[in-house]
Amino acid sequence: MEKAPKPKTVDEYIAAAPKDVQGKLKEIRKAIKEAAPTALERISYGMPYYQYRGRLAYFSHWKTHIGLYIPTPIVAEHENELKSYKTTKATIQFPLDKKLPIALIKKLGRARMKKSDTPKKLKLVTK
Repeated sequence: MEKAPKPKTVDEYIAAAPKDVQGKLKEIRKAIKEAAPTALERISYGMPYYQYRGRLAYFSHWKTHIGLYIPTPIVAEHENELKSYKTTKATIQFPLDKKLPIALIKKLGRARMKKSDTPKKLKLVTK
């Protein structure tokens, strides 16, 4: 059995997904793009990836959920709003049988952008 070719664009990724998931993938893509309009969109690790001064977010579809992967500490900082979802340090699982929380996804994207805009504190080395 021949493997399907890896998607080279987000459009190809969405088109290769099961028909019943494509709408949700389009919704999450739109939410990320609205929250971070200047982020670069591409495929990385075989899934949609958004870059804004480093890693902003990834998403992928699974059998029962869509995973949103957003660098730390965003999930921890929004744990109260994410109580009804399965999470890890940098992952949120949105069940396919429930409506996507678009406003929350946008909020998380904006929070990640803000972190990326904040200059990192330099540690002073003294002798």
